[in-house]
Amino acid sequence: MRTLPVTLALLTALSTTAARAAEADVIRSAKSGAWSAADTWEGGHVPGAGAKVQVRKGHRLVYDVQSDVAIRTLHVAGTLTFAADRDTRLDVGLVKIQAGDDASENGFDCEAHLKEPDPASPRPALEVGTPDRPIDAKHTAVIRLVAFDGMDRETCPAIVCCGGRMDFHGAPLNRAWVKLGATTKAADSTVTLAEAVTGWRAGDKVIVTATKLTHDIGQDGGRLSTEERTVKAIDGTKLTLDKPLEREHLGSGDYRGEVANLSRNVVVESADPAKARGHTMYHKYSAGSISYAEFRHLGKEGVLGKYALHFHLVGDTMRGSSVVGASIWDSGNRWLTIHGTNYLVVRDCVGYKSIGHGFYLEDGTEVQNVLDHNLAVQALRGKPLPKQLLPFDENNGAGFWWANSLNTFTRNVACENHRYGFRFEATKTSRLDLTLPVQGPDGERKPTDIRTLPFVRFEGNEAHCDGLYGFNLGEGVNRAGPDEKHPFIVRDMKIWEVHYAFRPQVPSLLVEDMRIHRAAYGVYHPNYDRHVYRRLLISETDTEPFNRGHDDDSVQYGVLVVDGLTFAGNRNSSMPLVQMSDDNPTGTAETHLRHVKVIDRHDGNRRALVNRGGGPRPTPKTPTSVPVYLHDWYGPGQDAKVMSTAAKDFGKDGLTYGEDAPLTGDESRVAKVTDVKFPEPLHPVDDLPPATVITRVERRDGKVVVRGTTSDNGTVTKVTVNGQAAKALAANFAEWEAMLGEVKAGELKISAHAEDAAGNVEKRPHVVVLREAGRVK
Repeated sequence: MRTLPVTLALLTALSTTAARAAEADVIRSAKSGAWSAADTWEGGHVPGAGAKVQVRKGHRLVYDVQSDVAIRTLHVAGTLTFAADRDTRLDVGLVKIQAGDDASENGFDCEAHLKEPDPASPRPALEVGTPDRPIDAKHTAVIRLVAFDGMDRETCPAIVCCGGRMDFHGAPLNRAWVKLGATTKAADSTVTLAEAVTGWRAGDKVIVTATKLTHDIGQDGGRLSTEERTVKAIDGTKLTLDKPLEREHLGSGDYRGEVANLSRNVVVESADPAKARGHTMYHKYSAGSISYAEFRHLGKEGVLGKYALHFHLVGDTMRGSSVVGASIWDSGNRWLTIHGTNYLVVRDCVGYKSIGHGFYLEDGTEVQNVLDHNLAVQALRGKPLPKQLLPFDENNGAGFWWANSLNTFTRNVACENHRYGFRFEATKTSRLDLTLPVQGPDGERKPTDIRTLPFVRFEGNEAHCDGLYGFNLGEGVNRAGPDEKHPFIVRDMKIWEVHYAFRPQVPSLLVEDMRIHRAAYGVYHPNYDRHVYRRLLISETDTEPFNRGHDDDSVQYGVLVVDGLTFAGNRNSSMPLVQMSDDNPTGTAETHLRHVKVIDRHDGNRRALVNRGGGPRPTPKTPTSVPVYLHDWYGPGQDAKVMSTAAKDFGKDGLTYGEDAPLTGDESRVAKVTDVKFPEPLHPVDDLPPATVITRVERRDGKVVVRGTTSDNGTVTKVTVNGQAAKALAANFAEWEAMLGEVKAGELKISAHAEDAAGNVEKRPHVVVLREAGRVK
């Protein structure tokens, strides 16, 4: 039998025939109208079980049913909006929001053929509530993702936005999570919140976070201390729970747990998580935002790109989109993945229980994203994903993980994550070049070593009860980092109830107002090279409060300056409070301490303030050691110079050294010196302009109200919207609002930009166009 040749034309014809046959089975809308109305549909029948459905371009359908009949596929080329005046439920295998007539069942790969939408043409849209009209608290809107036989189990079930608009907006909460206001004891069935909440209701599912470190945090949930409960009643700041708590949760003083609400009235979930989990994602050129919606039982474990919520290679095409007040929990594959995406605002969200990292910036090209006031609880150990972009990432459970620091992290809390609360990781190997195309303030993408990029802002963050590290800043960067004019700046961070509190392996680092409490190791395995610490408190941290350079390597490459160092309540150890580094390979390394206090001393052996560290004590290799200067130790201008007795240059400076316990220990001696200059190894300059995002525009009583967020590494002095000054709603214009005066009918172009105290003016204002109907393009 002769085999016929298969030509491209034949393959194309077969493919076209198959596609037409598949499309023949699609039920299409005949006009705008209610989903439940027969005359809305071609053929006069409402779609039934297993149907393939298409909402055609130009049609606006109102989904007005609460049904457990599962639709196989739903292609939205027009607009599908969920009714706001009733409870609704949609069971579906795949929802795709995409222009055109393609009703295929692929739930992932649409970005290859996406083109920038024509601004004159309405976008296809899925609206489960809108920013102006969220689903009312009296009602629920639920999408359940159902696995159908014959669908690709790797890509489906799913909701995928391919250049359209996808909005999920539930009833607002004033806070998605708050701090505890009082300590709860085991057997208590009430908890007190630190502030009153609105929008929380009886029947809501809440968590009360751990305040005690569990050393064997496990993927199976063993010995985890965060507790799940249901709200039985609410009275001001008092929550009554459906059953008593099993553990104590600290709720007073500086170190307190959190209470988070997981329930929302807009829900996306997997219908049968044990059988097949769904995922949701936005592609390039898409639009839309999320507020107060719940994403539960999503995320395909071990599958690249199939996350609970995913912004996929968006670039800055979705500048203006935000995720606010969302609850993302019980995810098989991360909570929120920001991949190749810039300018996304993520605020007041709760992530609870995921396999792998939780809030995740995927490939090191992401810049100018804002993660503000989010809570990350129990991101548990997963495995590296097949074909992942950064091979060094072991996916072993970080609440917040990133490879490019040029983003904003403010007021976030990480609790009881498997390995890390916060993790910056960028490991260069012979096979991996970390010089990547990164977008600059002018919009140009230039090859940049991502290890050298500092934070836009890192301030007010907290980590507690995480399995190993509170904040691991740069393990693996191999001493690469920004220069002394653009250092990493970490402000006002609390790290408590962890094993290793802070591992700073980057050079050029400024830390201000850090508090470390109840850790085994405080500042651990540091790369002291142009490091400056101001007002550092280390309390009840017994093993190694302030570690030597690179721990057991005991090597320091540059200058370390600490101005304001307080040790409180540290006990039960013979280790020194400050360990000395032995080796000085550059010959320039020195440590300078000023305003050092040791209070509430409990250990009977009066541990030394400055001494060689414990553990391995290798013989110093370099001819020059690392002196430790304590400025004004013996009075104004009367300084102390402490040297290691094991140093090769000990006693060779002509000074007279002696013991002075508890300043010195068994391997350190001190000499009195005068007027040693207190160094300034960092010279920060603010030459990075602010970044502004318009997050909401609405018409109100003939005027236009514009809201947004601005981030900057310095002080923002003003935000201007169409020539008018915006009003700051939060510190440093992190949130702002502008009211534009009487606005004429028709389309309105809105432009917002910011300036900072250093005189930097934003080079790329955010520009949006408001249509007559009030919808932003």
